[in-house]
Amino acid sequence: MKPTTLFITGTDTGVGKTVLTALLVRYLRRRGIRAAAIKPVCSGGRDDVRALHAAMDGVLTLDEINPWHFRAPMAPLLAARRERRRITPGDVLGLARAVEKHFDMVLIEGAGGLLSPLGELFDSRDLIAALRAVPIIVCPDRLGAVNQVRLVLAALPPGASGRARVVLISPPKPDISTKTNAALLGEFFAAGKISSLPWLGRRLDWKTALNNLRVQQALCALTKI
Repeated sequence: MKPTTLFITGTDTGVGKTVLTALLVRYLRRRGIRAAAIKPVCSGGRDDVRALHAAMDGVLTLDEINPWHFRAPMAPLLAARRERRRITPGDVLGLARAVEKHFDMVLIEGAGGLLSPLGELFDSRDLIAALRAVPIIVCPDRLGAVNQVRLVLAALPPGASGRARVVLISPPKPDISTKTNAALLGEFFAAGKISSLPWLGRRLDWKTALNNLRVQQALCALTKI
C-alpha cells in the first residue's frame, strides 16, 4: 500500500506547525504505526528540526529530517540565494518519496505559510499537488482565523481542499473569537474536519500533552484519513 502523506502547512510562520507535527508523529509511533516526520527546508534556527528529531526518538538524523538548512532567518528562497545555493522541486519530492518507502505514514512540515517560496519556482502548494498529500492547515484560534483559513483553503491545489484538515490552536491569551471560530468556520468547511488544540505552554511537555483529552481527540481525528 502507498503510505499516507500528510503535509502540515499554516496560515503564517510561527503558528504551531512544529508543535502539531511533533505531537502527531509521537502519537502515531506510540500506537505502533511506522510514522516519520520531515521538514525538508528551513531557514534561521534549527529548533523545529530538533523537536521533530526528539519526537521520533532519533529514528531519523537531523540531516535526514532537514537536508536543506539556511542560516538567514528569511524566506528559504532568499536565504538559499544568499548562500548561492539552489533547491528544486525534484530535490524535495525525491526526499519525500524516499522516506515514503520506509514508513506507513509520512508527515511533511512546510516552512512558513502555504505560498511562502521554498525554492526556485515552487512552494508548499506545489509539493502538496505533486505528492497528493493530505493538507493540514494550522492556524492560531484568534480573531481573523476564519478569514485566514478560508484563504488557505481557496489557495490549495484543485481537489486538495476536499482532503484538507484544519487545526485551530488556542493562543496563550484567548480572545472572544476563540470560542466561536470553529463553529463559524464549520459553516464554510466540513465541521468534522476541524480540530482544536489547547494552549500547551511555551515548552512542550510530551507526557502532559499526550495525556490531555482534548489533544488526544484532535490527534485521533487527524489520523482518520
